[in-house]
Amino acid sequence: LLRVAKCPVQVCRFLSPRGSVLIETVRGRKSRNDPKAKSKQDRVKVPPPIDPVEMVVLKERYTQYQMIMRALRVEFKEQIMRRRYEEEVGSRAEERTKHEAEEHRALMAWNDAENLRLRQLREIRVQKEVEELAMKREEAIGLQEEKRRKILKEKEQEILQLQEDVKTFITLENLDQRIEEALDNPKNYNFAIDKEGRIVKRTAIP
Repeated sequence: LLRVAKCPVQVCRFLSPRGSVLIETVRGRKSRNDPKAKSKQDRVKVPPPIDPVEMVVLKERYTQYQMIMRALRVEFKEQIMRRRYEEEVGSRAEERTKHEAEEHRALMAWNDAENLRLRQLREIRVQKEVEELAMKREEAIGLQEEKRRKILKEKEQEILQLQEDVKTFITLENLDQRIEEALDNPKNYNFAIDKEGRIVKRTAIP
């Protein structure tokens, strides 16, 4: 068979002479549709001769091989069935059940210990939270009480100051007296002060 080689255009142009095609021989199998070679058209396929003695020996050996393989399959199948039976209802099943029961008890013991540990931690955390909440509540109560005392003290100061101011109030009883005092002690609020707060100039009272 011949096949046109695939190569870059520049290499083909450089290697091949002008007007020729670069080809390459390829060996391989014939396709299904290729015709029979001319050199083998007259060939007749003759099966190889069979020796009767060898045929009998081969047949006996093949029969023995089949019997051995059948016996091995039956043995393997019996072993698998026996193992499966022992695992399901035999001693292995009892051992597996016992092992599962022991594993279950161990897991339950671990679970109980873990629950106990977590409960202790939770109780400690809850107790700590309760103590912190009580401290915050006491602090809030103390702050509220301090604020209330401060308000009461301020109110008492206001009441005392009001009581002192009441003495200087002008009433109908001391109206004439206060008028006479104002006339006897006139006050002039028309004055100027310097940066230090001293009076530097005052107008005369008319």
